[in-house]
Amino acid sequence: MNPGGRAVVSGNVLEKTVETILQVHGYIDICRDLPKKRRRDWLFYSNELPKRYAKQVYIGSGIYGTAIYVDFYIFNSVAIPSGMIIECKWQQAGGSVDEKLPYLNLNIQTCYPSPTVVLIDGEGMKKGAINWLTKQVDCNPNLIAVHNLTHFIIWANNHL
Repeated sequence: MNPGGRAVVSGNVLEKTVETILQVHGYIDICRDLPKKRRRDWLFYSNELPKRYAKQVYIGSGIYGTAIYVDFYIFNSVAIPSGMIIECKWQQAGGSVDEKLPYLNLNIQTCYPSPTVVLIDGEGMKKGAINWLTKQVDCNPNLIAVHNLTHFIIWANNHL
């Protein structure tokens, strides 16, 4: 398998872990079979299921005018019942994910419709990049937390 293929598989493992954490906390995936561009509306109007989420949800256009799909959009968390986004970033070996963090931060600040938690892990990220993104929590009102997997699990146990 080429490095790009391995990166996709590794990222999918992190997303599956988050999905399991959501399910353990009582969240139900309600939009799996819908087109990505219809999932957000379905989440908003599915009030009969109190704790719900969808993966790969279209939220609109980003700062470059291109479509943005968030990793997870959840509703009815203890912390933010009106909707929250979880983004997953995995970098197992040196690569370019850390160079994309300013783009992610600016999109979260200006284009994301709900508060966002970023889960970032994998040992391949530059420490300076993670520290920089973590500091953005203080100046980006839509970025509520940046966690590694261990801290995300602790956070989820207290806020989901």
